[in-house]
Amino acid sequence: MKRHFDYPVNLDKSDEGGYVVTFPDFPEAITQGDSRTEALSEATDCLEEAVANRIIMKLDIPEPSQIKKSQSIVSLHIELAAKAALYLSMREAKLSNIAFAKKLHCDEKEIRRLIDPHFSSKLPRIESALRALGLRLAIGITS
Repeated sequence: MKRHFDYPVNLDKSDEGGYVVTFPDFPEAITQGDSRTEALSEATDCLEEAVANRIIMKLDIPEPSQIKKSQSIVSLHIELAAKAALYLSMREAKLSNIAFAKKLHCDEKEIRRLIDPHFSSKLPRIESALRALGLRLAIGITS
């Protein structure tokens, strides 16, 4: 399984000034900014909240759609991307928090915290949980 969390965004000039930001993959996510830079910064926050909400509501997180030339790209911060990857991997494996905790020989509370988007987790622990599912966390750099 190869998964990334770089999503396309549409930046549309607003009649009132500034930019309105929408996400083709997250219809519920809309934000704005006075400048292009501010709009993209707000878009990152908006994307993070949309993904966090989907994890909390136990909903699917869509694959990023194809990026068009007219679109910009917004990415999840590394910790939330790792948590989203773990959340999706557990869903695909049809593992409950309790079943996964037994597999990792830990308390269910730890699993709950590992996928909780609002709880700070250490990347090495998320990485070891992914390894227990036969996956590897890979970090890349793009411009």
